[in-house]
Amino acid sequence: MDDFALWPVLAGAAAFFVVGALWYGVIFGKAWQKAAGISDEQVQSGNMFLIFGLTFLFEMLIAMVLWHLLARTNPAPHVIMMMAVGFAVGVMIPAIGINYLYLRKTFTHFLIDAGHFLVGMAAMGGVFVLFR
Repeated sequence: MDDFALWPVLAGAAAFFVVGALWYGVIFGKAWQKAAGISDEQVQSGNMFLIFGLTFLFEMLIAMVLWHLLARTNPAPHVIMMMAVGFAVGVMIPAIGINYLYLRKTFTHFLIDAGHFLVGMAAMGGVFVLFR
């Protein structure tokens, strides 16, 4: 595995992005909107090109870090999945949990966003297994 490989990183980020589109669209869109206290007008406002573009760039950064770790350790496929999901459970979800405590976010909001990170990282890990 190369320390950086463009296609797996792009594909892993795209998988995470697609999960987010489904998660915050058809699956939990209205529940998330209610938990976040965001109106329909607020959802439609803002520069969506910038929001989606930055989202994808952040997901690319996550994919690059995970791919680099995998390239350095060359783990078995099941370990790739453990690392991807473990990163979500051990780093990403606790980090948003800390922020949400201080922001006074609801537990429902936390669960929806935590679930997105968990499923998104599992999707990224699955893509990386395919690129091995």
